[in-house]
Amino acid sequence: MANYIKKPGAISMSFFKKKSRKTEPASVQKELPQKTDNSKLLDKDLERNLATIKHLYGNSSDLVIRKIRSGEDNKLYVGLIYLDGLIDIQMMEDLMAAFMFQLKDNQVTDGSLEKEDLAKLIESTSIPIAETTEFHKLHELESAINCGGVAVLIDGLISGLRINACGWKERGVTESSTENVVRGPKESFTETLRTNTSLVRRKIKHASLRIEELQVGKITKTDIAIVHIEGITNEKIVEEVRNRINRIEIDSILESSYIEELIEDKTYTPFPTLYNTERPDVIAAGLLEGRVAILVDGTPFVLLAPALFTHFFQSAEDYYQRWDIATLLRMLRVLAFFVSLLGPSLYIALINFHQEMLPTTLLIDLAAQREGVPFPAVIEALLMEVTLEILREAGLRLPKAIGQTVSIVGALVIGQTAVEAGIVSATMVIVVSITAISNFILPSYSMAISIRILRFAFIIFAATFGLFGIAIGLFFLTLHLCSLRSFGVPFMTPIAPFVNEDQKDTLWRLPTWKRYTRPRLVSKENSIRESEGTGQNIQFGKRSEG
Repeated sequence: MANYIKKPGAISMSFFKKKSRKTEPASVQKELPQKTDNSKLLDKDLERNLATIKHLYGNSSDLVIRKIRSGEDNKLYVGLIYLDGLIDIQMMEDLMAAFMFQLKDNQVTDGSLEKEDLAKLIESTSIPIAETTEFHKLHELESAINCGGVAVLIDGLISGLRINACGWKERGVTESSTENVVRGPKESFTETLRTNTSLVRRKIKHASLRIEELQVGKITKTDIAIVHIEGITNEKIVEEVRNRINRIEIDSILESSYIEELIEDKTYTPFPTLYNTERPDVIAAGLLEGRVAILVDGTPFVLLAPALFTHFFQSAEDYYQRWDIATLLRMLRVLAFFVSLLGPSLYIALINFHQEMLPTTLLIDLAAQREGVPFPAVIEALLMEVTLEILREAGLRLPKAIGQTVSIVGALVIGQTAVEAGIVSATMVIVVSITAISNFILPSYSMAISIRILRFAFIIFAATFGLFGIAIGLFFLTLHLCSLRSFGVPFMTPIAPFVNEDQKDTLWRLPTWKRYTRPRLVSKENSIRESEGTGQNIQFGKRSEG
């Protein structure tokens, strides 16, 4: 495995490097507004701290500051700071009630209780309501209120309390909209990181499940969780994932695609080298195989690494059906892959260069259909493919109520009208339609897009060199696929390099009791997932070979 893992220092991507910036003249620097130093400690004076926070947020309308005075001669001065919309109002009211109860205590009123003791008392009474932590720096105060917490500052103290009272609106757990299954779990990830980690915990109820959280993005400070199973996942892969994410220097991370593009092994390739899904069961299955999951706050799509070429032909439902049915469906997807990739190009090559390969009757019918068509076959194919892509994108962007209707009716009307007008032949419409339908069979949307891009390249190859051009294209495509890696693991594993032990679950699937080992190049820590012979049939109290 060590041969397939790249050293952290070997990666030299342009977005990881710090670019040198030109130093502005002193006169210009003096004119720039002075920014607040977030690394400095809190001040003992509460009013100064509140003024600093107001300046830091620019008097934003959602910034709420509550001031409470109590004690002898109002010497006790407490400030509560939070952002409206990020906290639970009911929890906030409970906290206020607890604070007022403590401030009305006799010890507080007569001034015999020290402020340090009051802070500890507030912390102890807040623990039953919400998690409470102490902070001393300004950037910790900023982080506390940005993450849905309530900051408690006491005049005269250089420390504050963060009370976790987050309660923003979030979408509930619903059925997946992009990976539908007939049989299997219906739940999917949401946009909340903690909800997503809990969904994974529900699937894997074991203490060895590790969840490591960090923040990426200088401005957005997006929470990211690296999830793996200790004892199963190769630690070198986990370390590589951690190092690549830590080297990211960017202002914002708004979706997991940002992370995917920044940490993938090769950028200039149409194929995805990280797998993304919104199904918790797929992530749990990947973790149990020894992979690493990357969860990003704000998106339901979770990344899984390393990702192999065969993963993009597998659906979650394959493991909930019988093994023979799953194998048939996977073979159907492989056939659809080649039809989607080579359908129009094969038709163009046969029509233009290899007419002798067609039956005479079919050749005469095709010639009769193309008699009134003014364009060559390659122009027909490109025209129909571009039109189909336009209709597909229009159907996605339009409202759901009319999106499907417009795409289906548009395709039928335009296709029939184009044939009647003599712009394209009827056979070309059939070929392009079958190609488009085959593209929808692929379970992974990212892989399907890659095939749509490569289809145009193969059309040009076929129009230029015929079947010889298609063979050249397939040769270079195979070389490109074999050169790809996903976090050091060859993308075409276990086909190239060929791993005999991992052929149980590739483009076909053997019964579950036959798949008792994990992928060899992904997990070498604990390769046995079940006892061999677990699935042998039990008949009349005797165990026989299955």
